[in-house]
Amino acid sequence: MKTYINPPLSDWENLAQRKTFAVADLNETVKGIFSDVQKNGDAAVTKYTSIFDGVAVTNFKVTEEEVQLASALVSDELKTAIQEAAANIKRFHKSQREIATKIETTAGVFCWRESRAIETIGIYIPGGTAPLFSTVLMLAIPAQIAGCKNVILCSPPDKNGAINPAILYAAQLTGVTEIYKIGGIQAIAAMTFGTASVPQVSKLFGPGNQYVTAAKQYAQQLGIAIDMPAGPSELLVLADATSDPDFVASDLLSQAEHGGDSQVILVATSEALVQQVSLAIAVQKAQLPRVSVVEKALENSRALVFESISTALAFSNFYAPEHLILAIEDAEDKLMKIENAGSVFIGNYSCESAGDYASGTNHTLPTNGYARNYSGVSLDSFVKKITFQKITKLGIQNLGKTIEIMAEAEQLVAHKNAVSIRLKKLQNG
Repeated sequence: MKTYINPPLSDWENLAQRKTFAVADLNETVKGIFSDVQKNGDAAVTKYTSIFDGVAVTNFKVTEEEVQLASALVSDELKTAIQEAAANIKRFHKSQREIATKIETTAGVFCWRESRAIETIGIYIPGGTAPLFSTVLMLAIPAQIAGCKNVILCSPPDKNGAINPAILYAAQLTGVTEIYKIGGIQAIAAMTFGTASVPQVSKLFGPGNQYVTAAKQYAQQLGIAIDMPAGPSELLVLADATSDPDFVASDLLSQAEHGGDSQVILVATSEALVQQVSLAIAVQKAQLPRVSVVEKALENSRALVFESISTALAFSNFYAPEHLILAIEDAEDKLMKIENAGSVFIGNYSCESAGDYASGTNHTLPTNGYARNYSGVSLDSFVKKITFQKITKLGIQNLGKTIEIMAEAEQLVAHKNAVSIRLKKLQNG
């Protein structure tokens, strides 16, 4: 990690840059696969599964028997951990239920809003070297609470044509209705268009590599909603003299091991602290099995030193991190100054790993600066908000004149007449 001492505001744009990819080439690949899946359905999905995953899958849908056999392979210890995490996630997301409140805006005019679940949603769960069964919990649990009828899960098969057992166990635990052994762009395309095997969904959720991210964004252009624009994982740690260098190093490394394209940023008020953290990173990373991944991520990461916490906070808001750890003195007193962040972890003992797994908050969060204008996944992500209104005779009499004046000013006479006719009948009745 390269260190920058008191970088001026003019340098912040460069220092906040994430790793970029050849978007043009990526988009052409996505369009080509989408077109093929739209035309040829399951045959195209089979072809790309063979090309990208190296396995011939003849039946994409995971059977109940496969789920049961896989669940038996999950240790009791892991099952207990998953169940505890699921309980916390469920508890937190249940608290987000909205209670409809009728508001009488004018005497006789009643307005309110209610939530309705999105009927069919698609969940993408990465497999590979780090099968994210925890993401199943983060997405399927709020979908279940919201009342989504169809929860479709796609995850890439391994070389034996199977999905990681922990993913299948978590899916069964959280009420996923259908599971498919499909990964990558072809999975997103299948859920976008629907095939003979895979249902079409109304909204797509879940993380993935740059190919999956590009595929989701292309699906959005075709009318399928997505949870948010997203990219590789990222973390910013704000540290001062009260921080524990070992803790800070462990947090930076925990995020760096997500992938070589991940990015971690250390923002500190002391160059000496940065040096201590760097030493701790060197010791800790040597013990990690994914050290090559970590080192690649660290090449794209940096440390910044500012003289004051206020400037450090200003840079954090400018960067808009997916995850923000406030490992500083009186951290809670600084919360009102946090404007842009996906999820915030307060104090030396609030490690980002807790949010990734079991504290209860959702770990599906905006990256790449989208925390400036997007929220992380919540119960609201799985519902539509519908407004209702009821206008009584008294209500139309009280509000009618206002509507007539405004409609006439916009030269929309039919709008005015819809009120005038009612008022006239009430007057003559």
